[in-house]
Amino acid sequence: MKENTARSHVLPVAPTRGRLRPLGLDEVRITGGFWARRRHVNATATLGHCRDWMERVGWTGNFRAAAEGRIHRDRRGREFADSELYKLLEAMAWEAANGHDTRLDADIAALTDAVAPAQQPDGYLNTAFGRPGQQPRYSDLEWGHELYCLGFLIQAGVAQTRARGEGELAKIARRAADHVCATFGPGGIESVCGHPQIETALVELARLTGEQRYLDQAALFVDRRGHRTLADTEFGRAYYQDDLPVREATVLRGHAVRALYLAAGAVDVAVETGDDALLAAVVRQWEATVARRTYVTGGMGSHHRDESFGDDFVLPPDRAYSESCAGVASVLLGWRLLLATGEPRYADLAERTLFNVVATCPAEDGRAFFYANTLHRRHRGAVPAADAVSPRAESGLRAPWFAVSCCPTNVARTLAQLPAYLATADDHGLQLHQYADAEIATSLADGHGVALRVRTDYPSGGTVTVRIGRSPDRPWTLSLRVPGWTAGATAWLVDPDGVRRAVAPGTAEVTRVFRPGDEIRLELPVAPRWVRADPRIDAVRGTAAVQRGPLVYCAESVDLPGGHEVDAIRVDPSAEPADGPDGAGGTVVVAGELATHAEDSDAGWPYRPLGRPAATSADRAGIVLVPYHSWANRGPSTMRVWLPTGEPDRPGEPDRPAESDSTVAGG
Repeated sequence: MKENTARSHVLPVAPTRGRLRPLGLDEVRITGGFWARRRHVNATATLGHCRDWMERVGWTGNFRAAAEGRIHRDRRGREFADSELYKLLEAMAWEAANGHDTRLDADIAALTDAVAPAQQPDGYLNTAFGRPGQQPRYSDLEWGHELYCLGFLIQAGVAQTRARGEGELAKIARRAADHVCATFGPGGIESVCGHPQIETALVELARLTGEQRYLDQAALFVDRRGHRTLADTEFGRAYYQDDLPVREATVLRGHAVRALYLAAGAVDVAVETGDDALLAAVVRQWEATVARRTYVTGGMGSHHRDESFGDDFVLPPDRAYSESCAGVASVLLGWRLLLATGEPRYADLAERTLFNVVATCPAEDGRAFFYANTLHRRHRGAVPAADAVSPRAESGLRAPWFAVSCCPTNVARTLAQLPAYLATADDHGLQLHQYADAEIATSLADGHGVALRVRTDYPSGGTVTVRIGRSPDRPWTLSLRVPGWTAGATAWLVDPDGVRRAVAPGTAEVTRVFRPGDEIRLELPVAPRWVRADPRIDAVRGTAAVQRGPLVYCAESVDLPGGHEVDAIRVDPSAEPADGPDGAGGTVVVAGELATHAEDSDAGWPYRPLGRPAATSADRAGIVLVPYHSWANRGPSTMRVWLPTGEPDRPGEPDRPAESDSTVAGG
């Protein structure tokens, strides 16, 4: 792997080695379109919403109670509630780096002032353990989340330093990291946290400070995992990845967020230590997980009971857990793998997950959220109270806050740092991985500056135009990712001379001496089309889904006539789906019918001989679909992504796998 100079920029992830150098928030600015709207809502609504709710439910007050000696009787929230304040601080720091809103700096200072007095002299900081009337420190490594919380504290400190320079939050984080190394280093506690996360934080702190001991500690945690240092659980040790060493595992398993955070930490360690075998192990796990344990949305985790991955091809749409935090963690892992290897398939899955999981979590106003992301809602959900905490992760409508509110702050920090996931550089030039209206200004490897503007209405439209603003008087290469979902269609690249050529999924490159005003145009075929799952995904046999560009679509009952619910839908995949009236993907229309059962669905035996038709009548209809990320913004509804394709027991040829893109088998 090549050394790079990423550490001098405002970066969430700043590897010192790797195939690609990430561009930071000081080099990339999103200026319009889908993600600019989402980021504006995040900055103006979601951050304040999270801050106010944490004050309201007492999670911020926990730090004051700890400092004042009354925490044993006054503490509020779950054992990991501290981490939500730290994630919010990180989100605020990245957002502060995006602009000049001094109110964010004031919020960071106020929250830091609340946290600081609760830190103990040796650097330990946690409001759930370690004080009179509480359990001792590290007495419950399986479920206590102490190192998990400290990991998010460290990441918040790193974010503040990179965004604004070292402040009090960074000093608190550094003392906490020193405590972790002293307590869990050689000769210390020979175990790990039940919830991985500290690993990525320590590596990023090592990158920031140049201190080897932080990297060594992260590597030690990765190597300790899988040696059964944690007690067994009702879910088995695989739940927290303590059943097999990271290097021996072949697929991600157990609790989805834990597994993905651990894999991200292992990539960080592998990159910084030059451990190619460790990196190869994570790549192997990613490949198997994407091929057999990932939903069509990019979501991961099919078990509600333990928030875990299911067995291979167990991807039921109506029981999809697909936690929003798992979506965030998948993007974090994919970005690290992309930087390490340069392979565009990792950006493919990140794009799918960003548009169909991360973007689905927050409501349009940024003040309510999905924790879990089902692909089939059978019953209309009740409207959550605007002033009450939702006790359940599973819901039919987004809730303003949860008893476990890890997802709102996780999505908030992801959107705040999103510009840093758009582009990279290497010795040969510049690479674009995600598409949004943006301005990019950076230096190539030889120090020469380049600047360009990206103009696109993606994902509504498929045209991405790159206009060169500044360029050295020598050849360099501009690379554009051609998404895997274009397989089976044709994408086109038009160079500054007007030469148009077809490009295959992967990477399209233009190498030349660019001049200011030169334009390069990528034309992606975003027309809607049917997709079908691998037949080994039993739960969706006899169904098809619609995808338009990177967006997955769904049927929602509010768009069906006559009071029908989505389970009445039967579609005709022989007729191609078409854009709705706006022509820009706001809706897609598919041919089909709405079935009405003649008999009472609650009467009699629900099974019948093969070949005997059901007693139903059906009305032909053009069925309106909407982007999955937009569902449940119009009140209670039923919803489904996978649509039945007619009589499911009609004799005929068995389903065959559809041609798929490079990242997702189906589900």
